[in-house]
Amino acid sequence: MAQLKSWHKKLKSRLQHRFHYDQEAQQKNQYNPPNFSLAPHTMTNNYACIGLQNPKSPDNVGSVMRAAGCYGVNSVFYTGRRYDTAKPFYTDTQKTYESLPLVGVDDLESIVPFGCVPIAVDLIEGAKPLINYKHPPRAFYIFGPEDGTLGKDITRFCSDTIYVPTTGCMNLAATVNVILYDRMAKGDDYSYHHEQLNLKG
Repeated sequence: MAQLKSWHKKLKSRLQHRFHYDQEAQQKNQYNPPNFSLAPHTMTNNYACIGLQNPKSPDNVGSVMRAAGCYGVNSVFYTGRRYDTAKPFYTDTQKTYESLPLVGVDDLESIVPFGCVPIAVDLIEGAKPLINYKHPPRAFYIFGPEDGTLGKDITRFCSDTIYVPTTGCMNLAATVNVILYDRMAKGDDYSYHHEQLNLKG
């Protein structure tokens, strides 16, 4: 158990160091945002990560991890303390957590992977239906808790907010599965979000 905690701590530190922008460089205007028009040539396509805002159910998180493994997600981040009190992966019989990073962080905005477009997934006013949505080649999908919704502190830094059109509510794990399947099914028909990110291309 001690070795597992030590490994998790080192992994968390390494990932946070990798994804944090250089604040000093930003203050000196030396940071240049990625040009998504060059994405097919300079960045790896089909790169996706998941952010979970204060998840509650270990069963749902286990299902999210299993979906992430099935659809080739690179890493999963989560905030909040509720999940830490109930960590057993009841549903993830494939033990995806042993090969796919699941990292607790203080906030999701600070660890948006480099070059990824942050996308909020929630049934809220102004959200775009998934049916006609074109996924970016590098995406960071952010999902709200099972018993709540994403706040403006999340949606304000997201380039898009999307939702799954249904007659009823789906749980967290089901929503993650649908989003990831839709991304896979639509293939490489990507959107590069020039206008949303004010990038030249």
